[in-house]
Order: sequence, then structure tokens, then C-alpha cells
Amino acid sequence: MIEVKNLTKYYGDHKAVDHLSFSIQDGTVCGFLGPNGAGKSTTMNMMTGCLSATEGSISICGFDIFEHPLEAKRMIGYLPEQPPLYFEETPREYLRFVAEAKKLPRESIREEIERILAETQIQDVADRLIKNLSKGYKQRVGIAQTLLGNPKVIILDEPTVGLDPLQVVEIRDLIKSLGKKHTVILSSHILSEVQNMCDEILIISKGSLIAYDTAENLEKRMLPKTSIELLTDADRTESEKVFKDLEGIDRTEYAEEENGLLRILIETTPQQEFSARKVLSRRFAKVNRAILKMDLVKANLEEIFLELTSAEEEATGEEEEV
Repeated sequence: MIEVKNLTKYYGDHKAVDHLSFSIQDGTVCGFLGPNGAGKSTTMNMMTGCLSATEGSISICGFDIFEHPLEAKRMIGYLPEQPPLYFEETPREYLRFVAEAKKLPRESIREEIERILAETQIQDVADRLIKNLSKGYKQRVGIAQTLLGNPKVIILDEPTVGLDPLQVVEIRDLIKSLGKKHTVILSSHILSEVQNMCDEILIISKGSLIAYDTAENLEKRMLPKTSIELLTDADRTESEKVFKDLEGIDRTEYAEEENGLLRILIETTPQQEFSARKVLSRRFAKVNRAILKMDLVKANLEEIFLELTSAEEEATGEEEEV
């Protein structure tokens, strides 16, 4: 398990990380989100022991990263945003160098490298110079070096940045497979990827934790109101009469469609949603108009992310003005 307590980091007078605390259970794929400058990379660098903390503690599988760095680092495989590759070497040569640097037993290095080449699916390019590989393969080589020694924790900083859509899918599938054997922490600006890959999502803004939950629970948390999208052949005047005095509807928004249909976005509450849909069906039928579509509209992760971080910035601004 990973345990972060009261983690704080100053750069001069600038507070990059502000008393951050969270824990990640074994076998979890955790997405680390935040706007640029939120403190994601700083936190990851402290979690891997690459950067000291001003205050606080980090425990990796029971070892404090600052008090017992060698023991803690043996539990970690780390890929920074810029993979630390040697372009004049082949993947096989590079992995041997990293294995020796990690002081893996010499008699097991060859077998370990072959295992990881297969796991990351880079056997076909294992003896080509890294400088001649595609961006996607270079990223795979970077991930491969994190797996040497079979660490319990894999930390990936922006593992899909700069990749084309096909390469993103390939790396996403690779990370999903790693999550079956390791605890994986990854940062990303591609919110849909985090939603697809991660069991839990941790969101920080200005160095502070503002949300930590599953994507499903974040949706529920950020949707105290339920949105319904309705498409009808009624015009606006007829629709307004249908909605008149209808209980449980907080807001309606009308938009004309090109084919003469009317799209209506309705806000209600989760408790009123079912009854509102039933009443609407009856009322439109009563005026001899059809409902062609009636769908629940869920907030996506991007909307949740923007709402949370915007709320944090507004709260910070209010505190500064006081």
C-alpha cells in the first residue's frame, strides 16, 4: 500500500504541494489528474524519492521513502514524462544496463529481459537502435525499464503524451494489463484515457487534494441534479404548456433542430427523475405530440474535472481577497 501524509513542498516562497494526504491500496490503477502547475509531477517525484519534501511522509509498501530510500525504491518502477532512454543503444542493451544499475542478480538478467520484452511486446524491435524506433515503441521501452525486478508499484508520468491515437490505445491496453499484477499510478491530461484505465481517480489543484474516488462515484457526487435530453415534434409554445406547473423540474433549455424537431434539456433531481419522465410522456401524448427521444445525460470526467478545479480556484481567490 502507498500512504502519503501531510506532504508539502516549497520552491522558495512558492508552495507547489500543500499538505497532501491520500492512500492507494494494492492492485489499484490510480489516475492522477490536475491542471498544469497543480503539483502532479512534483508529487510523483517525491513519491519516487527523486525529490525531497519540505514536510510530510510517504510510505511505499511499509518503507518510508525518505527514511529508508533503498528499500522503498526497490518497490518502485518509475517512468518520468521524458523517458530516460539512450538512443544509441538497442532496447535489449538498454534494459541490460538498467538491470545492472538496479543490481539484479546477474544470472537472472537475461531471463528477466526476455520476460519484459514479451510483456511489453517489443521483441520485434529488441535489437534495433532506440533512436530509430517510433514514439510508441520508445514509450514501450520506457515502460519496460520500470518492470525490471518486478516492482510492486509502477509510477507513470504522462505515459501517453505525444502519441497518435493508435499508439494511445496500445499503451492504454498495456497499462491495463500491468494493473493486473502491479499497483499503477499514472498522470495524464487525456481524461477519457484515465476514465478507461483507472479504478480510482485523484484530482489535485494548486497542490491540494480536491477529490479522490472512482469515476462512477465522482459522477454521482457532481450530479446533485439529473439532466434529461428530450426530442419532440412539439413546437416551443406547445412544449412550454406541457411543462407549465410541472413539479420536480428545475430548469428547461430549448434548442430548435434543423428538421423542425425541438430538443429540450431538462434539469431535475435523481429523486424526481423517474416520475418526471412518466408525467412528460403522458402530457405530450395528451396534446397529440410524440417524444422521439428521452435520454439521461451523464457528466463526463472532463466536466467533473473542470467543475472541481474551477470551484477550487474560486475558493482560493475568495480566501485571498478576505
